[in-house]
This record gives sequence, structure tokens and C-alpha cells, in this order.
Amino acid sequence: MKKIITILGLAAVVFAGQAVAAEKGFEKIFDGKTLKGWNGDPKFWSVQDGAITGKTTKDNATQGNTFIIWEGGKTGNFDLRIDYKIVGGNSGIQYRSFKADGPDEWRIGGYQADFEAGDTYSGICYGERFRGILSLRGKKTTLTVGDDGKLKKAVEEFSKDADIAKAIKKEDWNRYRIVARGFNLTHYINGVKTTQVVDRDKKNRRADGLLALQLHAGPPMTVQFKNIRIKKLK
Repeated sequence: MKKIITILGLAAVVFAGQAVAAEKGFEKIFDGKTLKGWNGDPKFWSVQDGAITGKTTKDNATQGNTFIIWEGGKTGNFDLRIDYKIVGGNSGIQYRSFKADGPDEWRIGGYQADFEAGDTYSGICYGERFRGILSLRGKKTTLTVGDDGKLKKAVEEFSKDADIAKAIKKEDWNRYRIVARGFNLTHYINGVKTTQVVDRDKKNRRADGLLALQLHAGPPMTVQFKNIRIKKLK
């Protein structure tokens, strides 16, 4: 018995060491207690249960999509890891993004790692005020601009949409990962690759920009984010 316990203990130490090694170089950008370092409309954003929480109700609805913005600098090449939970509605993680026109300071456009309470959009790459849907689930999409000036999409399928959907939990915590290196952008949910964008649209693509979290206009919803950490890549 003693030998078995020793082996189990050693295995636990090895596993913990691997977990630490996997997170090496990451910076935690949410303290789990306050919104220090984040800027969002206090009518909608707070910290609840150790998570950044965005909430709308019938009596407290947002006019247009609103965001809480990380004030720690621009995101360029990075590996971002974040846990999310959504009940109702649609949300997303904005990266390499920009301030957009609107009635207040919390309007954002740019690349978005989308997710929702429904079955269609979680994992896609969406361009908020920025060219619309860029790449669907299970697809690697290369963006270019034709001679007519219109956006062109060359699409390769690497996985079935239904297979990816099986990895996503409803009204529960999921793990989102975004890796942006150069103009190659890849999304993962719960360790499963969901989409990839190769952006060769030289006029519109973005090398860096803001990081923000979305609260979508529409029916009442609640979205939460925790364990937010980022690693700068070369």
C-alpha cells in the first residue's frame, strides 16, 4: 500500500509540474475579485462568483453590443486562454480590435472569437464591424481581396461541424483558446480546434489591437469569464 501511495504521489507531482510548464510565460490579467484593469459599463459588468460577469435583463437592456475592455495594452502575437460560461444570447472575445463609433466608450470592432448559447456560432471567427463572418466552424479560411475589391474566401474543411459541437458544454464552463501569430489565427474550445483564419487581406487585416469581452444586444443573457491569462508570442 505504501508503495502504491508513493507512486500515486509521484504521479501527482509530475502532473502538476506538467501543468505549470504548460502555463509558463502566461500573465494573469484578471484578479478574480475586482475589475481592476478592465473598463466596461458598470450597468452591465461586475464580478460574481470569481468571474467577470456581463448581464442584461428585460429592464436593463443594452442598446447595441457593449464590451468590457482590457486596459493592459494591445494584443499582437499571443496565446490567450480563458474560461467562459453563457446562459442565453451570444457573446465573444475581441482581439486585435479597435474602438468603434457609438453612444459611449464601450463600442468595439475587430476579430472576434465567437460563442453563444445556441448551436451554430461557438468557435467561429467573426469580424465585429469588420467584414462579418470570416471563418466558420471546422473550416480553415484564407482571406484575400479580388481585383474587384471584394473579399474572397478560400475554404478547406478540417473537421465536421457536428463533431466540434459535441465538445461544447451548454450553460456550463468551457475553455477557449486563441492563438494569433502573424496573420494566422486559430481558435480552440475545450482543446478542440474550431476554426482557422489566414488573413491575406492586406488592406484590412490587423496586426494588433485591443482585447475586450462582449455582451450582446437582444434578449436577456448572462455571460461570465474567468482564469484569463495571456502569453506574448514572437
